[in-house]
Amino acid sequence: MKILVTGSAGFIAGYLIEELLQHGHEVVGIDNFSKYGKVSKSYDQHPHYHFVEGDAKDVNLLKDLIAECDQVVAGAAMIGGISLFHEYAYDLLAENERIIASTFDAAIWAFKTQKLQKINVISSSMVFESTNVFPSPEGEQLKCPPPLSTYGFQKLACEYFAQGAWEQYKLPYTIIRPFNCIGTGEKRALCDKEISSGNIKLAMSHVVPDLVQKILKGQDPVYILGAGNQIRHYTYGGDLAKGIRICIESEKAINEDFNLSTSVSTTVLELAELIWQKIKGDKPFNYISEQPFKYDVQKRIPSVEKAKNILGFAATTSLSESLDEIIPWIQEQIEIGGI
Repeated sequence: MKILVTGSAGFIAGYLIEELLQHGHEVVGIDNFSKYGKVSKSYDQHPHYHFVEGDAKDVNLLKDLIAECDQVVAGAAMIGGISLFHEYAYDLLAENERIIASTFDAAIWAFKTQKLQKINVISSSMVFESTNVFPSPEGEQLKCPPPLSTYGFQKLACEYFAQGAWEQYKLPYTIIRPFNCIGTGEKRALCDKEISSGNIKLAMSHVVPDLVQKILKGQDPVYILGAGNQIRHYTYGGDLAKGIRICIESEKAINEDFNLSTSVSTTVLELAELIWQKIKGDKPFNYISEQPFKYDVQKRIPSVEKAKNILGFAATTSLSESLDEIIPWIQEQIEIGGI
């Protein structure tokens, strides 16, 4: 298939586009480099990859790009770590609403007049922000209270865009919810503000790169947000890319929603200790709890049964294996000033 990927210079997209190209698809990418600035990817010169620098809010540009495509992956978004939820509460709502509306406008047009078959919406585990049902199954986002953060609320709105476009225009969709993607390529965002965490200044993004940086830079004891008992499912980007590709390819995914995640729960404290052991070996691990952020969800535990039963998908890369790839990459980024 020929597939348009919006937000193609992003973190998850880096894994996804490589996965799609390896499986014979042709990919058109669009990104305005607003998050990281201009970045190069391993597949930039691939004969089946076509990149256009542009803004996903430009409906006419999207129409030009989507006209010959079979599917679109709506991945463009203003996104970042937990600090962004607090620093850019309005922008996360308004900017992402404009992006998703433009993407759906172009997709509906292409479905009605061209050859587009389906839109794939990259949603978020944050739609379950207010749930108390664990593991959280698909459908729980419609039963629990709405997300408290503007980011989570807007991601839920993206899912309603898919519902509305189907109900009014019969545009087929798949809603895809990645859980805590980890991997290489997650650099310092241009909009990140530097803050102090103990004796280390960081551009707070996501917990894995932040903890790795602190430990590599010699912080001891390690500063952790809150008590460290927050539960996450750290899912390797390559596994997520495979799951998203299957969602794109499988007819069983049409008009369905899927949690894509590892089945393994890990606390932030367990994560910090594992990173410490990989970097410091047998040296004793110590930590200090910092004041947590307001929107720091304590439990994020997905049900992964639907993706397994319908798509045959399971994330297989362990957190330990992922860290063996991530830690050296972050070390290199620290040395060249990229993170």
